[in-house]
Amino acid sequence: QVQLVESGGGLVQAGGSLRLSCAASGRSFSSYVMAWFRQAPGKEREFVAAITRTTYYAASVKDRFTISRDNAKNTVYLQMNSLKPGDTAVYYCAAEYGKIATPSNRYEYDYWGQGTQVTVSS
Repeated sequence: QVQLVESGGGLVQAGGSLRLSCAASGRSFSSYVMAWFRQAPGKEREFVAAITRTTYYAASVKDRFTISRDNAKNTVYLQMNSLKPGDTAVYYCAAEYGKIATPSNRYEYDYWGQGTQVTVSS
């Protein structure tokens, strides 16, 4: 089992950058698929990015966001550049042990953090 704690959210102007972190407890962090999802008010939780041996991105964030992980620190990051007001949401870290069929499918993840708010002002 793994526990996830996100940090790094905040208020930023459009065009700015933020880096989110997700610290994981427990063993075998390197064996987990790690992902970021986000949920805006009144909307479904949506996929942002995932990392296994490769990386996956939603079309809306590709070329602006970068997901990475440091297995020695049990941490996954989301570097967000060129932020837009449409990126405003609560961002959630998610984890699943081993292989999963579809990294963008939120229902494949058993472990979730509490979320961190990202607000982008215009």
